[in-house]
Amino acid sequence: METPSAPQHLDRFERAIRRFDEENAKDPHLLTQGDETGPRELIYARWLTEWVLRIEPQASEGLRLAARAAHLCRWTIARDAYPLTRAGYLRWRQDLKAFHAEKAASVLQEVGYDSATVAHVQALISKAAFPADPESRVLEDALCLVFLERQFADLASRSPEEKIVNALQKTWKKMTPQAREAAKQLTYSEKEKVLLEKAHLE
Repeated sequence: METPSAPQHLDRFERAIRRFDEENAKDPHLLTQGDETGPRELIYARWLTEWVLRIEPQASEGLRLAARAAHLCRWTIARDAYPLTRAGYLRWRQDLKAFHAEKAASVLQEVGYDSATVAHVQALISKAAFPADPESRVLEDALCLVFLERQFADLASRSPEEKIVNALQKTWKKMTPQAREAAKQLTYSEKEKVLLEKAHLE
């Protein structure tokens, strides 16, 4: 894999990543997958970072910061705090994006990032930059690939087939051709393959 270009101020970048990880390490929800167990959002942030760098080895500093903070402290805004309706779900998602963007901005300002970088990271996290900014497409592709590789199986085991097929179709629609090709190379169980076929993904 091509080595990512070094951030302009490596020490500041590393402090930001460390602070993001410290915040996500407070997640009380543990995640176990294979032999890996730890705070769910801390593990998720690492998965997302890995996919961003697989898609774009020369990812900018701003994109790598956004990947690490995309779900920063997500557990603090619970889904069940909103009505269990489509409208409630959409409001929850919007509030989460704004929360993650603001939380990330606070950390970045704390470690000394300039306002332009902070604004760029916020635009990526909140998806205000999507799809016009090419980096927003990389981040969205990475989010989708983490879902397919790491979360699809669990969701398929506990959700109605119709819901899963709909989620797959929406996910596929957001992905670039490059990401779709990467998705086709992932390993799926027989049940997951059936669901993918039912979603009629091309």
